[in-house]
Amino acid sequence: MAFSLLKLLHILFAITAVGSNITYGVWQGLAANSPEHEALDLRGIKFLDDRVANPAYGLLLVTGLIMAFWHWSITTHWIVAAIVLYVVLIGVAVAFYSPALTEQARVLDRDGHDSAAYRAVNRRATVIGIGLFLPVLGILFMMVVNPAL
Repeated sequence: MAFSLLKLLHILFAITAVGSNITYGVWQGLAANSPEHEALDLRGIKFLDDRVANPAYGLLLVTGLIMAFWHWSITTHWIVAAIVLYVVLIGVAVAFYSPALTEQARVLDRDGHDSAAYRAVNRRATVIGIGLFLPVLGILFMMVVNPAL
């Protein structure tokens, strides 16, 4: 029973983290149609990223490691693969995505929605954000399928 509750928490954290991330595209789409609200949209994305998605990813790691040690082995190949993908995900998010969001808001405030500088930083943040879904999908695959690697 305790393991099932831990797994339930783990799944809820995954839904929270990935679900929050998926909304970023919706926020960006709304901003594209209403440039006057784009600064608010970016602040909303940054808030969700910093205060909802990222803490949920941290709790995913904690609950996932507890389950790995409790029920499986930390050396199980699909668990190792998921951990490697997680490290890649967090590394890219910290090194590139979070700074890109900060830069995007700064350039929007400084140069405006129609500036070439803003379009460039917006494109970079979008590409990085979409790219981050590759390791997320890989982790989800490992967790659901538990492939024999």
